[in-house]
Amino acid sequence: MTLPEYSIAELQSCFERSEWTATSLCEAFLERIETVDCAGPELRSVIEVNPDALEIAAALDRERQEKGPRGPLHGVPICVKDSIDTGDRMMTTSGSLAMVGNIAPQDAFVVQELREAGAVVLGKTNMSEWGYMRTTRGCSGWSSRGGQTRNPYVLDRSPLGSSSGSAVAVAANLCIGALGAEVDGSIVRPASANGVVGLKPTVGLVSRAGVIGVAPSQDTVGPMGRSVADVAAMLTAIAGVDLQDPATAGQGNHAPTDFCRFLDAGALNGARLGVARECFSNHEGTVGVIEQAIGQLKNLGAQIVDPVQASSLPFFGELELELLQYGLKYSLNRYLAEHPHAPVKNLDELIRFNNKHAAEVMPFFRQEFFELAQQKGELTSNECEHIQSECWRLARTDGIDRTLREHKLDAIVAPTEGSPAFAIDPVVGDNLFNAGCSTPPAMAGYPHISVPAGYVHGLPVGLSFFGSAYDDGKLLGYAYAFEQATQARRSPTYVTTLGADGSANLDELET
Repeated sequence: MTLPEYSIAELQSCFERSEWTATSLCEAFLERIETVDCAGPELRSVIEVNPDALEIAAALDRERQEKGPRGPLHGVPICVKDSIDTGDRMMTTSGSLAMVGNIAPQDAFVVQELREAGAVVLGKTNMSEWGYMRTTRGCSGWSSRGGQTRNPYVLDRSPLGSSSGSAVAVAANLCIGALGAEVDGSIVRPASANGVVGLKPTVGLVSRAGVIGVAPSQDTVGPMGRSVADVAAMLTAIAGVDLQDPATAGQGNHAPTDFCRFLDAGALNGARLGVARECFSNHEGTVGVIEQAIGQLKNLGAQIVDPVQASSLPFFGELELELLQYGLKYSLNRYLAEHPHAPVKNLDELIRFNNKHAAEVMPFFRQEFFELAQQKGELTSNECEHIQSECWRLARTDGIDRTLREHKLDAIVAPTEGSPAFAIDPVVGDNLFNAGCSTPPAMAGYPHISVPAGYVHGLPVGLSFFGSAYDDGKLLGYAYAFEQATQARRSPTYVTTLGADGSANLDELET
């Protein structure tokens, strides 16, 4: 069915005019999930719908009539990644068959905050299984429980990941917004590949309690939406101090009560931005889109410093991978031990389950990253602490912080991804080493936002802004100013594949 791509603000106006209720809107989205996600193009972005969604929506409709709306998210359908706990009848499985039956005892902090803001948690989204951390040669958007998520712009192209389903569900208008989670690129890369806005917040701005993570120094939950304003509204709801996550105690006054106050169409006027050329690839289409974007930034009043050396860190370099092995073992063992309904209780049991059920769980690639992680010591070991210090030195002290200071920059810009989305290939795996800029801000724990900048053969290309700790609001402002001036985003076309000449073969289903 056809359903307009509402923004959160537009939707609230529709509610006020009684054009929609939360109930009728959720019904429409659930029907669209059935016809577009489960059938039709078979995007496979939603791994499970909330069986209580309509009941929750009806209660919120009654509350609106009796008391008025709680705020901008009242009645808004939001999806959350399958690594984020919901204390309801939906499972939290990280896409793994080994976790089927894991009903969380309570909401993750971010889900609790969404519910208190009046949002309807519509469903869970598919993802790269275990946050892409099971194997060294994976396929983004594939999970043993949910199958392969597909890119709605060109269906045989990768959605990237690991928050693949969240990005696709937003892009395909299966919900208003979604939550993803990132350790390195898992929010911003799928946002770029699927033509949506994705924000990886400063580590510590948003609680990770109740979230299956990878490495505490880099893990964060973040919002994904079709506009910067929607992302700002969701961030406002989920940011805050949580006693269950000590990292949030350090935010002090850095978490504004309303991130929407940074949404200024003139925010780029006078802003000093550095261009991280080491994050560019030799893909002429992507380079062309980003060069045009840099020109647009200049036209909007930004002072461009080009080039700057933000970092020489490779995507998933050896030092980061070793840190993630320590962090993965710690994070999985802790989460599994705290969840009584988890079918496996630690990483060792998980590895044994996968070996026993290899035909279903590992038809294309194995679990060598799990096995490497299992051999690691404790997160508090001297070796791990040394690796962590080196990562922070490279990404912070000698990386982003030094670049910002030496060039007197407000932020750094670069292509989010080195090229448009590559073809899905479960046999060979992803083309991971493709430039892009996710690693420096990920290793530093600093904020990073990707916003649509243009298209190459119908495939989206994202522009990234990243900066120092708790610059989240400032980056939202820059992204908003760029978005408002360019209006670059286009709706998905559901092309089945691209011909050898770059032409599109269209899917015949109306979406």
